Amino acid sequence: MCHRRGASATRVCRRYLLIGSLLAVDVGLRCGFALYGWDGKLRRYRSQNFGSRARLRRGVPAVLADVPDLECLVFEGTGPLAEVWQHEADRREVDTLQTTAEVWRPKLLYQRERRSGAQAKHTADGLARRVIEWSGAPRPTSLRHDAAEAILVGLWGVLEVGWLAAMPAPLRR
Repeated sequence: MCHRRGASATRVCRRYLLIGSLLAVDVGLRCGFALYGWDGKLRRYRSQNFGSRARLRRGVPAVLADVPDLECLVFEGTGPLAEVWQHEADRREVDTLQTTAEVWRPKLLYQRERRSGAQAKHTADGLARRVIEWSGAPRPTSLRHDAAEAILVGLWGVLEVGWLAAMPAPLRR
């Protein structure tokens, strides 16, 4: 579940059940971000192109500082770019939950919807729009695939840490 050095994951996740925020990140040089509240609803989302690993390294602290009540960072990705996020979260003593598309997609998308990466991204866009509507978050004029994926990584995250007990009825298919 959540990762915090020297602490039980169950205890840590229950600790912030009624306070704080969860930030989901689709890791890359172009990142998608989705911020969820303790009630499991999406608050805001966006994407940002850092352009280089050096700019990403300089930008990650500012992204996390923009969420003063950050309790959990959920990120999809591995490798050096993901390590930048993990390092900054550890520095701030923020719980983390790292995942990959192979882990979260089966929980939210049917097998037939993820036969290819392109098909999964298209389906993710539709479900992300439903999450936006259900949450009452501002509707996008355009929704980049990295922001859509971050929204779904965040939905998976709030389910994993127990901020939502089950998939909300309006989002079930």
